[in-house]
Amino acid sequence: MYQVVIIGAGPVGGRLATELSSRGISTLMIEEHAEIGRPFQCAGLVNPPAMQMVGLEETILQNVDGALIHSPSGIMVPVGRDGRVRTHVVCRKKFDQAVVAQAMEAGAHLWLLSKPLNAEVVKDGVNLKIEREGEIVDLKCNLLIGADGAHSWTRRYFKMGRPKEMMIGFQADVSGLSGKDNWLEMYTGRDIAPGLFAWVIPTGNNTHRIGVWARPQDLDGRSVEECYDSLINHPLWKERFAKAREIARYCGPVPCGVIRKPFKDRVMVIGDAAGMAKPTTGGGIGPGFRQVEAIIDKLVKAVNKDKLDASNLSSICKPFKAFRKEQDRARALRDLLVTIPDDEELDSHFRMFNRPEVLDLINAEGDIEHPVPLGMTLLRRVPEFRKLAVKAGFKLLFA
Repeated sequence: MYQVVIIGAGPVGGRLATELSSRGISTLMIEEHAEIGRPFQCAGLVNPPAMQMVGLEETILQNVDGALIHSPSGIMVPVGRDGRVRTHVVCRKKFDQAVVAQAMEAGAHLWLLSKPLNAEVVKDGVNLKIEREGEIVDLKCNLLIGADGAHSWTRRYFKMGRPKEMMIGFQADVSGLSGKDNWLEMYTGRDIAPGLFAWVIPTGNNTHRIGVWARPQDLDGRSVEECYDSLINHPLWKERFAKAREIARYCGPVPCGVIRKPFKDRVMVIGDAAGMAKPTTGGGIGPGFRQVEAIIDKLVKAVNKDKLDASNLSSICKPFKAFRKEQDRARALRDLLVTIPDDEELDSHFRMFNRPEVLDLINAEGDIEHPVPLGMTLLRRVPEFRKLAVKAGFKLLFA
């Protein structure tokens, strides 16, 4: 018997377990894999606020001060300043393991090689049937929380809907690639990243992560792996990637758009399971940590009082509505400025972005965590973007 069982021992599940256990809530994490941090399906970026929450600077492989963003025709826009850290590149295996270790130090329990088979909500709790290392174990808890990723068993089992977008990401770890220290690169264009962007992220010791993500409807029958091949063999960039040697490849889903009701009686989902990834970057760790921070105090009170029906969980999850609206507004601006335009229009956007006064504005107000204020500022203050302002206004009004 546990007060809370968390399905999934990734960074968001581990963070939630830490906060619950440190407040005296008996907590069990259930992880289907034999090792925390595997399989690895992420670009490995953790923003400074999220890093400050866990204090795991020893897992940082590289600090990133900015991004060099390339248009389809090769116009390059630098965003950032040397010496001002915008995000951290971490070793995801070490980071995830350290977050889960914090939870265990706080008193949480962990079962590896374990997965749920069945769950039944009853009046006084949730009855679970778990397969643990080949044996069937019966458990009971007051609250079941799914932190089990994009294809969440919890979300599917309890028929809680789907995130608004389910994008596909593909990346490779490579050696032998040179680049500007502490800067990542982004590439746009229909051939290599239809509707979104590809990336090159430095990971220290002369290694990088090269990847691409896209919405299935924008791929036109291609795979993201084919988009990756188009990037490294593109006439403009192939010399850049000629000496790169692959170490490993990864592929995984990116769920964006918080589901409408991430809760039922005695059940809730969080993180990627709830669709918390950012529609502008695909990042999920920072938003997931913010989710935990937003609900933890009320959640602990509800668990201690055993008031965990859907109406009480609805009140606890009220901050998720603001996160969903924030995502919708960011998605509307992303679509307006990046996803909908063809390559010619994207190039015209980049020419405007590359003007000194616009770059100053971007660097002064740009925030990877909160892109909407910057986007609205550009629409208001850059004359060439004013023709988009009415369209943006309608999008954001209904977002």
